Amino acid sequence: MKSTFLGPIKIFLFFVAVSAVETSSAVDTQADWNMAAAIVQAIELPVIGGDDYLITDFGAASGGRKDTRPAILEAINQASAKGGGRVVIPKGTWLSKGPIHLKSHVNLHVAEGATLLFSADHEDYLPAVFTRWEGTEMYGYSPLIYAHKVTDVAITGTGVIDGNKNSDFHAWHKRQGDDMTALRRMGIDGVPLEKRQFHKDHFLRPSMIQFIDAQRVLLQDYTVTNSPFWVNHLVYTDHAIMRGVKVDSMFPNNDGVDVDSSRYVLIENNRFKTGDDAVVVKSGRDYDGRKIARPSENIVVRNNEMAGEDGIALGSEMSGGIRHVFFSDNIYRNGSAAIRFKANLDRGGVVEHVRVRNMDIEKTGQLFWFELTYAAGAMGGNFPSIYRDIVFEDITVGETGLVFKANAPKGFPLQDVTLRNITIKKADELFVIDNVDNLVFDNVQINGQRVNGRLDWK
Repeated sequence: MKSTFLGPIKIFLFFVAVSAVETSSAVDTQADWNMAAAIVQAIELPVIGGDDYLITDFGAASGGRKDTRPAILEAINQASAKGGGRVVIPKGTWLSKGPIHLKSHVNLHVAEGATLLFSADHEDYLPAVFTRWEGTEMYGYSPLIYAHKVTDVAITGTGVIDGNKNSDFHAWHKRQGDDMTALRRMGIDGVPLEKRQFHKDHFLRPSMIQFIDAQRVLLQDYTVTNSPFWVNHLVYTDHAIMRGVKVDSMFPNNDGVDVDSSRYVLIENNRFKTGDDAVVVKSGRDYDGRKIARPSENIVVRNNEMAGEDGIALGSEMSGGIRHVFFSDNIYRNGSAAIRFKANLDRGGVVEHVRVRNMDIEKTGQLFWFELTYAAGAMGGNFPSIYRDIVFEDITVGETGLVFKANAPKGFPLQDVTLRNITIKKADELFVIDNVDNLVFDNVQINGQRVNGRLDWK
């Protein structure tokens, strides 16, 4: 059963009815933000010593024609063998015909005025590597920059990392359907990992940058463009900081950063212009994610600027659980949805203790969107997900099409959501609600009118 309120007369009547209910169930968040500060203090930076390794000392030549990948890899190997160091890509354009695989105690430094340009030929990104693709483990094309089972690793510098606007991978968005369905079915059925081979003659695009099974990672100051798929992907990564990065990549599925079954992560002072979500927290897909059972937790996202399809997102791959996530002092410029939380009946998993505050939203199609019966890619499962204990506070919105939309599975309502000190200057629609328990309004102002109260709709 759905409740939709439209038009000025019904808006007024709804405000009167809801205002009659007490707001005693609203949550005090001071302890939560103390916890967020403690998480930031606990995050460990990578420890990388040693010398600089200039790639031109290993035979690299700029200009974007000669393959400099062998020189970059040799510099990485030598730095790693000597206990660590900074591999420097200097000013100029440097072609890499294939992926860069990082090693422990190495900082890949893309200097000011440098462009690391990756080749357009998909065959350059073989042999296959172990990866996680939309929440399911498999073997596939190598991410363009890839690090597996590493500690103390960084990518820094103010240069550009370019996935190549002419890359073969960009056309695969329209060809991936059969492979995507096959991989999801393998994950649900528990097919052994070694049989999940999606490389030659398959069409699942790799991430631009992926760390998987990593400890102490720093991503700082570079610009990324023309990503084939997800842009910055942290999988099974503990203690990571992404700071001052600029993502300007508008191809399909170009999420700015995906925090995927990772812990103690800080995302701050970045600028995102993306073809999909700007900042996303995930934790695996369906049975594969529940079996691995590694949540994303203890995450702080602050002082970022976002534009593109969506702003901040949780899911839809969240089967391993998500908890203790804090978004503070972010700006969303313009796009389809400012805040979008997703799941479906294949997922299972619990998302809880999420806090969002001090957000400035200029214009969005949908403001608060809980799509917990997400239809895309559903495989007919019966594992409802639970989203609960979520607070949005101190948010200013210039314009939105729809204020609050929630669709939750029968018997598993969206639970304990508080909207506090929210000012929305212009809204076309108010609410589309299906199965919510304890939705609290505390000083919410919409189109110049105020709403306080508690709403259950089950």
